Amino acid sequence: MATDDWAQWHTAHEQQLAAPHGFLAITSLNFLTTTPQRFPDAPGAWSTGPAGVVVALDDGETVTVDGVEKTGTVTLGVIAEREGIDVLAGDAVLEVAKRGGFDIVRPRHPAHALREQFHGTPAYEPDEKWVLSGRFVPFEAPRDVTVGAAVEGLEHVYESPGQVEFEALGTPLALTVFNGRSPGSFFALFTDETSGVTTYAANRSLAIDAPTADGTVTLDFTRATNLPCAYTDFATCPLPPAENRLPIAVEAGEKIPYERSA
Repeated sequence: MATDDWAQWHTAHEQQLAAPHGFLAITSLNFLTTTPQRFPDAPGAWSTGPAGVVVALDDGETVTVDGVEKTGTVTLGVIAEREGIDVLAGDAVLEVAKRGGFDIVRPRHPAHALREQFHGTPAYEPDEKWVLSGRFVPFEAPRDVTVGAAVEGLEHVYESPGQVEFEALGTPLALTVFNGRSPGSFFALFTDETSGVTTYAANRSLAIDAPTADGTVTLDFTRATNLPCAYTDFATCPLPPAENRLPIAVEAGEKIPYERSA
């Protein structure tokens, strides 16, 4: 297979993870309530209620929203599930989002040690045998699938259009897939026999391009990636549905991050 293409893809993936305000820059995960709370890594007292997320800034504190500097009490409004607003505070980005039905604030500081000390993610050498052909089998109607999360007590609900059936190491398998970022594409969350041994225990993710007219898809497990929870405890990543626990060792894709190995 084209190892140069794979190397370029993996480098780009790591650069996105370690961007100045990427997931490795997150310094805390804060769940908002109706009672205003202050956090050591963000200005203001934060709360949520019927009007959505509100931050009350003390004298001398400011944030910037949509390019406008704000003081006093700032109402950010109701945020939809899996959506978010980036609020600027100095060189930090305060991610204000809704995850699993809860409003959260996650400050992202470029100087966070986890980001500054990041030196890449180990991965299996790409091997053509892990680039597999499969077939998308749609459900009669899309289904809402509830899955757990990296944060105890949190749940996520994703719409699933169907399953992808394939064969690996002589074993017939199937993965429940969710809708991907681009129209018609999918992603699958899975674990396998390497999980907790050489790959991250909780989950890995596989992006799958839109199927051809006859339902054929390609599953490139050499590009199976870790989710942010593999690196930081401040992530709310979804866990795979139970049926996506593959009974084989998928010796492809990203391995346990150095940060977790230590």
